[in-house]
Amino acid sequence: QVQPAESGGGLVQAGDSLRLSCATSGRGFSSYAMGWFRQAPGKEREFVAAISVSGGNTYYADSVKGRFTISRDNAKNTVYLQMNSVKPEDTAVYYCAAATGINRSANAYLYWGQGSQVTVSS
Repeated sequence: QVQPAESGGGLVQAGDSLRLSCATSGRGFSSYAMGWFRQAPGKEREFVAAISVSGGNTYYADSVKGRFTISRDNAKNTVYLQMNSVKPEDTAVYYCAAATGINRSANAYLYWGQGSQVTVSS
């Protein structure tokens, strides 16, 4: 079981870059695929990116492909989301989650962090 904890959110301007981190406590980080999801006010939670256990396979939502990069450091029990060229529509609470296999569906994820607010001003 792992417990994710997000950090790195904040207020940025459109076009800026931001890196979110998700440090996990507990055991077995290197056995879990990790994902990032986001939820904007009044909207449902949506998939952003996911990475396999080894880091060799990644998935991205079309809306962030080419701008966001997910990566992981199994030695540090941490997964990252590098966000470049951010847009106002990227404003949301970003959640990190762990699953037994890489997946785009939130239902596949077992353990969730509390979220980190990202606000992009125009």
